[in-house]
Amino acid sequence: MPRVILIPGLACDAGLWQAQLAVLPAHWRAAVTDVATRHASVPEMAAALLAEHAGPLVLCGASMGGMLAMEAARQAPERVHGLALLGTSARPETPDMRTLREQAIALFEQGRADEVLRANLAFALDRRHPDLKDLAARYLALVQRAGAEQLVRQNRAVITRPDARLHLPALRCPVLVVTGESDLLTPPECAREIAGLVPGAELHILPRSGHMLTMEQPEALNRLLLDWLARLLRRQ
Repeated sequence: MPRVILIPGLACDAGLWQAQLAVLPAHWRAAVTDVATRHASVPEMAAALLAEHAGPLVLCGASMGGMLAMEAARQAPERVHGLALLGTSARPETPDMRTLREQAIALFEQGRADEVLRANLAFALDRRHPDLKDLAARYLALVQRAGAEQLVRQNRAVITRPDARLHLPALRCPVLVVTGESDLLTPPECAREIAGLVPGAELHILPRSGHMLTMEQPEALNRLLLDWLARLLRRQ
């Protein structure tokens, strides 16, 4: 039976998956990987994940974690039995986003990480969330834990990420794609593109959610994820 590996997004840790870890059945032996904190590129992160977790895997990645999951499936398609891709993109970095990330990296290196992270709030969360103040505080506490060094390294890794669109059509494992309707960082068109490239992919767009799906709409996401995992298990 495959094991579920949860892969955090940029500047995130296991706290991103708190609501999912609380409901995932024990037989999935869910674990959160921290390879993104220890390696310099998306391919290196994916290779480390595969080396550190033996046997068949179901990879569930958010944002940068989804990029890492897609790369792991490219490196070892026979070991990846399912992919859940949340708020992510298969595209390589655009020139405009590279410029923005390089500007952010310069600020991180100047000790101005908090300034950048607070400015990012406007892009990360749906402003209509009923508990926006509390959600924003939890989001900031999560990403502030990363520290400047990790923020620099992970942004550089995302800048140089591979174009996953080249290999997605070859995937044969079940793929769940979920995005927020108001995601400004990886807009729904990115999710639609992934779902259109992967044979048989399942696509869901969650209303009243921005980029931080696991925190903004945990109950709706959990229902989708648990149902998909149950169906995946019946296929084994």
